[in-house]
Amino acid sequence: MKLPKNINILDTTLRDGEQAPGVAFTVDEKIQIAQKLDQIGINTIEVGFPRVSDGEKVSARTIKNLGLNANICGLSRVLKEDIDTLIDSDLNYMHTFIGTSKLHRDYKLKMSKEEILEKAIYAVEYGKDHGITVEFSAEDATRTEENYLIEVYKSVESAGADIINVPDTVGVLFPSATKELISKIKNNINIPISIHCHNDFGLAVANSLIAIESGASQAHVTVNGIGERAGNASLDEFVVALKVAYTLDNLKIDTKQLFNLSEYVSKLTGIKIPINKPIVGENAFAHESGIHVHGVLENAATYEPINPEMVGHTRKIALGKHTGANGLKSKLKEYNIEINQEQFSQVYDQIKNLGDKGKTITDADLKAIAITVLGKVKNESIKLVGLTVISGNTVSATATVKLSINNKIEEKSEIGVGPVDAALKAISRLVKEYIDIELEEYNIDAITGGTDALAEVFVIISDSKGNKATGRSTQEDVVLASVDAILNSINKIIAIK
Repeated sequence: MKLPKNINILDTTLRDGEQAPGVAFTVDEKIQIAQKLDQIGINTIEVGFPRVSDGEKVSARTIKNLGLNANICGLSRVLKEDIDTLIDSDLNYMHTFIGTSKLHRDYKLKMSKEEILEKAIYAVEYGKDHGITVEFSAEDATRTEENYLIEVYKSVESAGADIINVPDTVGVLFPSATKELISKIKNNINIPISIHCHNDFGLAVANSLIAIESGASQAHVTVNGIGERAGNASLDEFVVALKVAYTLDNLKIDTKQLFNLSEYVSKLTGIKIPINKPIVGENAFAHESGIHVHGVLENAATYEPINPEMVGHTRKIALGKHTGANGLKSKLKEYNIEINQEQFSQVYDQIKNLGDKGKTITDADLKAIAITVLGKVKNESIKLVGLTVISGNTVSATATVKLSINNKIEEKSEIGVGPVDAALKAISRLVKEYIDIELEEYNIDAITGGTDALAEVFVIISDSKGNKATGRSTQEDVVLASVDAILNSINKIIAIK
């Protein structure tokens, strides 16, 4: 495969990315993003459309005067006033465009082919007369008649354009068509070719890569692929694919900053990164399946195409119904939690049971479950056999508790101001022959957010002789967790007598 000697990347997050509905950067935010793009090694940064507003003009001039290494580019229509505004913004790189497809000619511009060609040539010549670099785009190029498109490109080349751009404005290209189109343009044009792909069919990165294979030497991208409608080719995916899949070693992009850049732009725009997004998504390097986790723990390359460190990401061993023993052991080791085999089995079974119910188990959940198991008495004298709670629209509740006390089954029902209070009263009556208890402290926390969060209950129980013991339980059900914690503390007091 003969790839171009030098592949340039034009990032248009600050222009096309900002055209995503609901996104509007302040001048300061544009400056911060531009600096981060420059730091990772982007060749050209398209900072906006100066003619649109005074704010756009100010941000363009401010970024240009920062002295960044990247080329600073501004968008312009093929209009004198647009180009003058761009020049007045201190920019010396212009990306100018005009629609060339029949749809644009007939419905948007209401111009003939000749009129469009004339305006395109004028804009290029005017820009070059003012000493600026000119990149010309035939908007909606991929739906433009092929012969006319090539005529336009050859004409602007003759007018002095430095680079031509092929915009797939509505994302209708597919890889084989991209290869054919770019190859034909390459055979007719002697200046560099750029590609600008939209992601309407999820093919923006694929088409950009095929364009590079076929002779283009520059691609337009955005951070996280943000942009109009379904967005643009994603910077991180395009860069990492070139470096890894294409084994390109001369692409001077610092990939270790990609994850942080992605998160930063996501926070500024309010556009969340899909958890399954390649390269920078939360699950890009996450593993739950026992088979996969076992392989990754032995050698990460078994189930990862790249190391997460390459893009500044981290590997995550997720917990759920597919979790294997190796994965769970690695997580416990990560948090320095040492448990014996019997305790491990209890934790493992609870993780599996929660997973079967569709619960996503977080690291906080795991730590709480493990700590609960560690705090349990080895040989419990009192065990919960059954629990029934009835609550209505009144202030009272009824709890029926069935316990195994020294292998003898006993059952009591009590009324309380709530289900936990009723259950505690029932337990107190059931164990009164063995121990007289008093609840001194009761705390409950939701470990993670959401209505399905695990409840962690912590209690302190004392007996009539002043003995005290703590109890802890982590369960889906608040009442069950409360009962379990109380029984846990009672068993501790009995054990120390």
